[in-house]
Amino acid sequence: MLFIFSACTKEYYGNDEYSAGATYTYSGKYVRNYFTLLCKISKSTPGFFPPEVARAYGYVGIANYEAVVKGIPGAQSLGGQLNGLAASDIPQLPQNLPCNWGIASNAATADMMRKMFSKKITAVNAASIDSTEQANLKEMSVGSTPEMVSRSIQFGKQVAEAIYNYSLNDGGHEAYLDPFQLPYNMPPDPSCWVPTNATLHPISPYWGNNRPFIQASTANTQLYQPTQFSTSPTSDFYKGALEVYNQVKRNTPQQVEITKYWSDDPFNTCTPTGHTFNIITQLLEENNATLEKSSVAYAKLCIAENDAFVSCWKLKYKSVLIRPVSYIKQYIDPSFATVIGTPAFPAFTSGHSVEIGAGSKVFNEMFTNGSGDYNFTDYSQLQYGFAARHYNNFNEMAEECANSRLYGGIHYAEDNVKGLEQGRAVGSFVINSLNWPKNIR
Repeated sequence: MLFIFSACTKEYYGNDEYSAGATYTYSGKYVRNYFTLLCKISKSTPGFFPPEVARAYGYVGIANYEAVVKGIPGAQSLGGQLNGLAASDIPQLPQNLPCNWGIASNAATADMMRKMFSKKITAVNAASIDSTEQANLKEMSVGSTPEMVSRSIQFGKQVAEAIYNYSLNDGGHEAYLDPFQLPYNMPPDPSCWVPTNATLHPISPYWGNNRPFIQASTANTQLYQPTQFSTSPTSDFYKGALEVYNQVKRNTPQQVEITKYWSDDPFNTCTPTGHTFNIITQLLEENNATLEKSSVAYAKLCIAENDAFVSCWKLKYKSVLIRPVSYIKQYIDPSFATVIGTPAFPAFTSGHSVEIGAGSKVFNEMFTNGSGDYNFTDYSQLQYGFAARHYNNFNEMAEECANSRLYGGIHYAEDNVKGLEQGRAVGSFVINSLNWPKNIR
């Protein structure tokens, strides 16, 4: 790896001495543009509910990382580190030949996006990927020889093919064609989920059986349990449902706004995962992050988000817990109405809380000393008509997102509290279980 990197740094072309240099010498704007486009495609492609979206982001981020990792000093491929991905699965560049990491990233990311949405992608979205790839390539090719351009494209495409092949047996391949994974029979117990709207079947009931990128991120995050179900007014479970009921009744206008801000409904937005990625894209843009820093940040968040949904869904369909709205209507007040619609899957734990918990760990690690202290304004929801929101700390942001589900009446408080714990545990595994490059530039 070091020999290949050294070879790449010895040869320069045109007026830009870094045209064949290290990954940090390339702009990160091109890959950030792809992740912005990924939000649009996720929102407008049928079958892409939150778990399916998180998986798509996951493989796109890994493909991009593998296309540029050899240009990061001291960095190690994820091959041989990720669950089920052997080091020998990752293609190698010919030795002694220069490579343009920007072009390799461009080819790998575009190809992986096509592969992740292939059976349902619209003609407009496919054309957007094509035009973005060609426009990027035109700019990136300046100063590079035709041979290096061709070689870098080929390498990027080989990486995308290798990561796509890795994705084929994770349990989620083309799940967007059958997101309800029928047949599935919900246990006939009063504690179990029942439909809360016109969607009669719960979404992705077998998603928790998917292969996570890090085995421990799922295996070691399943110890959380909901409060024992009971219909007695003196029970802790009843009190938890009553807390939801009372919260909705006394919501302030600000709490209602927070509820809607973080709702992130599929097909109206690019889901909770897309919101979290839009935030990190904005922060990378504000920091004028290089291709190196952008690729490392995306890879960490991609792995965290994918594994967060596998871990969460495994617990959801282990407990198959009834939603607050169903319980409250039956045992407290039949006229109860939630602030936003209740998603079609069990309550425990909260998907929003798990994913933002995992994401916040990545934010803390990439942008702070671990404290989470970071003043920023989230502009990512302007596109959906919301006012920007300001935060002083990434943990504060995560708490607000989690609490929004209580304000909305769609989760018990413990779904959110334990969901945040679960997500943060997933995020810690991503940060600490893999050999990530140090001193990112």
